[in-house]
Amino acid sequence: MNSRPAPGLADLRARIERLEQTGRPDCGILPFGVGPLDAALPQGGLARGALHEVAGGGDGAVDGAVAALFVAGIAARLPGQILWCVTRPDLFAPALQQAGLDPGRVLYVEAGDEKSLLACFEEGLRHGGIGAVVGEVARLSMTASRRLQLAAETSGVMGLAVRRWRRATDAADFGQPTAATTRWRVSPQPSSPLPAPGVGRPRWFVELIRCRAGDCADFTLEACDEKGRLALPAELADRPAVSAPRRRRAAA
Repeated sequence: MNSRPAPGLADLRARIERLEQTGRPDCGILPFGVGPLDAALPQGGLARGALHEVAGGGDGAVDGAVAALFVAGIAARLPGQILWCVTRPDLFAPALQQAGLDPGRVLYVEAGDEKSLLACFEEGLRHGGIGAVVGEVARLSMTASRRLQLAAETSGVMGLAVRRWRRATDAADFGQPTAATTRWRVSPQPSSPLPAPGVGRPRWFVELIRCRAGDCADFTLEACDEKGRLALPAELADRPAVSAPRRRRAAA
């Protein structure tokens, strides 16, 4: 059952947000362009000068493919170069291009270990002058995430942490709190049906697990197209607005 915020709670959240933003540059937001998804985010989109976390569900916790494509779609809609930091050289540039991110816009940094990767991640965010910094990490402590969040707030550059683990059992680490503004989990679903034999547009089950000053929610969406844009499946887009998305009270 959906619960309505208590009277005055929305005003209190807005006041807290204004206090938190005091002295920080107004970097704007990046909307997804999908009504129910943007409506679940307090500002109507992803904050640009902020850290956002994305993990894959199921087997995607290890390969990180769907999470990387979700992030690539976000980065594709931001101007400028994209700094992508990895410890494993298994990023497939043609797949990023299918999600809208031109490989020519991507600067790759291959770090020897996660400590070095986090240092490159933070330095990229502090440098500014680029569209976004992506870092593929297994562990992200509260201290490390706070440093990344602060660097993003200071420069106005969006930080995107793709969480990947060596073993699916290690994905339990995603339950630990971090300072990220939003946390997402993306799982593959059967592709959209076609009227004739063939493979339709991929679908994802997208979970907004944490959102600062907002609620949790989940969505069934069609995957990023060649411009990095998500979409509601046709049969869901035609439903009454009250039926989607499912919303849950966010964790503190």
